[in-house]
Amino acid sequence: MRLAARPPKRNLRATGNSGSRKRLESKLNFSKPTARTTNDVFMRIAYLDCFSGISGDMFLGALLDAGVAPELLEDAVAGLNIGAALEISRTNRSGIEATKVDVLIHGPKDRAKATGHEEHSHEHSPAHTHPSRDARLHSHHHGHGRGLNEIKKVIGAAKLAESAKHTAVAMFEKLGAAESKIHHVPIEQVHFHEVGAEDAMVDIVCAAVGAEALGADEFVCSPLNVGGGMVECEHGAFPVPAPATVELLKGAPVYSSGIQAELVTPTGAAIVSTLVKRFEPFPAMTIEKIGYGAGSRDFRRHANVLRITMGTARENEGEDATAASLETVSILEANLDDLNPQVFGYVMERLLEAGALDVFGTPVNMKKNRPGTLLTVLSKPEAAANLTQIIFAETTTLGVRRREEKRQVLSRAWQTISTQFGDVRIKISSRNGTVTGYAPEYEDCRRIAAEQRVPLKMIMQEALQEFLKTSK
Repeated sequence: MRLAARPPKRNLRATGNSGSRKRLESKLNFSKPTARTTNDVFMRIAYLDCFSGISGDMFLGALLDAGVAPELLEDAVAGLNIGAALEISRTNRSGIEATKVDVLIHGPKDRAKATGHEEHSHEHSPAHTHPSRDARLHSHHHGHGRGLNEIKKVIGAAKLAESAKHTAVAMFEKLGAAESKIHHVPIEQVHFHEVGAEDAMVDIVCAAVGAEALGADEFVCSPLNVGGGMVECEHGAFPVPAPATVELLKGAPVYSSGIQAELVTPTGAAIVSTLVKRFEPFPAMTIEKIGYGAGSRDFRRHANVLRITMGTARENEGEDATAASLETVSILEANLDDLNPQVFGYVMERLLEAGALDVFGTPVNMKKNRPGTLLTVLSKPEAAANLTQIIFAETTTLGVRRREEKRQVLSRAWQTISTQFGDVRIKISSRNGTVTGYAPEYEDCRRIAAEQRVPLKMIMQEALQEFLKTSK
């Protein structure tokens, strides 16, 4: 069965007079905020309850069940142009109704999948002799497969938001880096089997698109139930969790409930390691909606589902504000006075592609009155070590300073506006439920301007005018 779209709601209010505010709330489908004090800070939290692990298809099912429109993921799959499609259905796992997502490659799923006993599932019994689609990642050139660079080209050519592309590429790079380390081969030599690569691309790209559409300010995760036993992969029998999964889950709390099956797959681990900011028991929040995504296996007396719980967390702004209203970021700095300016631009691009939150340079006068540049990089703490290595590899610096700071960010939402030139997303920021600003997405406007040979400023002005009409 096909699921009906359930658009997510946002707790935002428009500025301006009451009439305009009500109209903008209605147009954007934002829910009415509860009573708040002016000193409150609100964050939208998506909590991943991984009591039965996580895989790519479980995450997609939970996203859809939590309100992400199926058409959004279907369009993302079609945009990849790899002959893939999604089949979305409802199923029951030990008494819990959940959404099941299957990836179809060049045709309908086989009879085994149709009966619920697919051989290439995400979870495996110890005696399973077939590789899972996640297990089809390998590091040799035998057989046909796609390399990481080829996969990045496919994603780059797809009609997706640039932010979603960056997230998807980051997930694939984490997968590739894990396999590269395990098999001790350069990351460029890590290849995916043909079908496995297509399945993984669909899972990861849809995960990136769906996670952005969910509208969460922060992803929080429970300890992960990884399962147990052995699984047959391309290289032979591996222990559960698989080596790549263990590598990706460094720093995350894990356990095994004793189920002899692979509950956390490499793709699931890549999603968690890319999106999740912190691991803890169920956080304090006001619950808004819940989504359940079904795994392939139906265990006896164990609900094989991933649960996403969306809610808002409130706390007082000021000196007593806790970490829930703020996020910790790493600040990396290096003074450069002998680097070719042409290289500096390349370094910025590499750092942003590797997951930096922001990169910028500041002109400074250094010792001996030499002009130089202060390179500053903002990153998530877990990405700081890798970004530091890039700075050392790509610049001439002999040292990188690092410190941790707190930053408070505005909530963000997106609305797609139709213009005479094409669709443009409007980024809407808010604080305490009040809209504080809006702007057309630069990448959308730049792409349309280049394709239609229209001045960029004209596209941006048109998008803003059409957006403002929606609030009238």
